[in-house]
This record gives sequence, C-alpha cells and structure tokens, in this order.
Amino acid sequence: MKLWNDTIDGYRPEALDLLEYLHYTGDDDADLPDDPVARTQIMRQNLLAFEPEPSSMAVESTIPGPAGEIPVRMFVPDEPKAMFLHIHGGGWILGRPNMSDPGNEDIAQRHGLAVLSVDYRLAPEHPYPAGPDDCEAAAVWLLEHGPERWGTDKMFIGGESAGGHLAAATLLRVRDRLGAIDRILGANLVFGWYDLRGTPSIFGNGGNPDMLSPAGLQFMIESFTPGMSDAERRDPDVSPLFADLSGLPPCLVSVGTYDHLLDDSLFFATRLAAAESPVELAVYPDSPHGFMALPSEMTKTHAARLNTWIASLMP
Repeated sequence: MKLWNDTIDGYRPEALDLLEYLHYTGDDDADLPDDPVARTQIMRQNLLAFEPEPSSMAVESTIPGPAGEIPVRMFVPDEPKAMFLHIHGGGWILGRPNMSDPGNEDIAQRHGLAVLSVDYRLAPEHPYPAGPDDCEAAAVWLLEHGPERWGTDKMFIGGESAGGHLAAATLLRVRDRLGAIDRILGANLVFGWYDLRGTPSIFGNGGNPDMLSPAGLQFMIESFTPGMSDAERRDPDVSPLFADLSGLPPCLVSVGTYDHLLDDSLFFATRLAAAESPVELAVYPDSPHGFMALPSEMTKTHAARLNTWIASLMP
C-alpha cells in the first residue's frame, strides 16, 4: 500500500537537501540545568527567537478557565462561517499562540473561520491535567459564545505535535463530557502524540535527521505526566490512542516519515479507520517533525491538502 503519490515522491530530493542544509541533528541539552523548571524556562526563552512577526489581525483576550483567566489569541474575519480552536505545540512545556500567527491568520482569511488559539498552562509548572483542562474550557467557551458572537455553532479543532495530542484529547472530551460532538466539523491533527508510553519510533527513527530526540521526548513526557506509570499513561484522557474512537467527525492526520512521532499518527489513523470514524492519513516521505515550516514543495502540498480538507467540510 502506497502512503503517498508519485508527485509527492518527486519532492523527496528537495526534502533531503533541506535537511542537510539545516543540519537537523536533534536536541542538544547538555548545557542546560538539570532542574526541570529552570531547564524549561531557558528553552522557552530560546524559542522566542524563532517566533514569526506578529499578525496585525490577531487580538489578545482572555476567557474563563478552571484556574483563572486563560489568555487567548483571536483571528476574526468579517462574517465568520464557523470557528476553529487551535492548540499550539511545544511538547506541553514550550510555545505560545504567537508562534502560529501566520497559519491562523491564513485559515481565518481563506476559509472565513473565527480562530481562537489557546495559551494553555504549561508543564512542568502545571502538569496534567492543567493543559487539557484549559483546552476543554476553550472549547466550552466557543460552543457557548460562538452563536451570539459570530452567528455559528460549528467548529474545527486542530493542533500540531503536543497540540495534536491536546486537540485529540479535547475532541474526545467534547464527545464524552460535553455531548456536543455533532457541532465539531473536523479535527486537524498534525504530527501529534497519542500514546504517552512511547511508540517504537519515539525510541528510534532509524537514525534519520529530526528536530526531536528520544531524550528530549522523554523529558517532555516526564514533565507533563510526572511520576505516572505506563498503566496510568494508558488512560484515554492521557493517551487518546487508547480511547473509543467511534462516532468522531472527520480527522486529517498528517506526519512525516522522519518524525519520531511517526508511529503515533500511523497507529491513531488506523484505529480511527477501524472504529469507522472518517479519517484521511497524509504521510510525507523524508520529512521531519515540524516539516511544514520548511520552504519546500512538500510543505506546499501539505498546505494545499489542509485547505482542500477544510473547504470540503465547511457548512
């Protein structure tokens, strides 16, 4: 079974050239302190240098949350047709909505979606379930206020990496806790993390270049779920791969073959299909974690597929 077409296969030489040029070698945390909080604070500061220029369309606000006000970043077009809850990545310990401004602005303008990107609480200061609880609160807020604010009660959910994990977890909470799965148009799950015990590719991706490393991934897992056993990490609210995946809206599951989280997407998409939930699996050869930030034809293909998928589900 081929996981990509001949056109995508033709982009592989360019993808490999970009990886060599960028010298993707994985994490290098040797000079960081051992204390998890101190280590993470330095990593967060370093990440700020890679943030894009802020969008002039973005509006900062807050919404009520389980531990106080939650900062959010909104992109609201004229006459929204639906909503989009976006959840940023960063291994549950890094990142903020600002890092996704270009993509969120494009989705808002191209598809007429009111986008809310949630600045959920981060580990290790706020381990599970703080982040998922904040994301659920954001979904509740959109479902409650969308009709009065923007004249729509339909929404998408999506995120990248740890944001893909949180998007999947939020999707399941909308179904199981809120009873509102009929109002979700679809879930965009980009190189997400669905089994926090660790799938085979997390421990080794064949030595291929990637921005992730087994040691870095383990630090993120321990920060988000400190002291949890494998049995506890099998809880479906922690690891969505173990959930009942039936009765879900369409999901687009995207990943590159060099990604240490490759198996998470392959396993999750297969379980969705077996549960008869509509799913599209988009696999991009010779592509690392975060490949969509690279200036390549592979990236353009991913963007085009996402836009086609969203357009096909619009009310």
